[in-house]
Amino acid sequence: MEKIEVSKEMIKKLMDGVLSDQEVLMLQNSYKDHDRFLKYLEVLQERVPWDDKILMRLSEHVYIVQKKDTGERISKCTCGYEFGDYRVNWKLNCLINVRKTIEEMSEVYHPVPACPEPEWQEIREFFCPGCGTQLAVEVVPPGYPILFEFLPDLDSFYKEWLHSPLPDHGKYRFEDKSLTLIEKWSKEV
Repeated sequence: MEKIEVSKEMIKKLMDGVLSDQEVLMLQNSYKDHDRFLKYLEVLQERVPWDDKILMRLSEHVYIVQKKDTGERISKCTCGYEFGDYRVNWKLNCLINVRKTIEEMSEVYHPVPACPEPEWQEIREFFCPGCGTQLAVEVVPPGYPILFEFLPDLDSFYKEWLHSPLPDHGKYRFEDKSLTLIEKWSKEV
């Protein structure tokens, strides 16, 4: 397996879907250069309208960032909307549309026989309160908790995999803090 140096330009082309199949295969089969992830972050940073440092991309429009002014690690949308502490499921701070009937589901599933069965499943659509972009969709049993798909251990990833510890390494305990937000809401009711 050959080792190749991947440029930021090649990463941009990969992200834009304009690399040839042969180039993509070469990237997949080659040894990974040690700074490829950091180059990827640089490309992402160039494409957002804010200056907070991107630490990791969670989805097409949601990032974990370190706020420039406070140093906090938060989840943030491309538009700049801040969902809060990255250890809290960002979906809890979204606008949510739930499709529960066959009529509602058939608006997004066609033909109707392809629709989930309303007695068994519902469709949840998550939208950014800042820009209205649809950020995620879940098809789950009614009443099922909102899925927290990915909570990365940023400190371990940066220290052990990238060999570049974050400046505030150890400040953030690796834990799901979603229940903290839900408890706060329950006290407000």
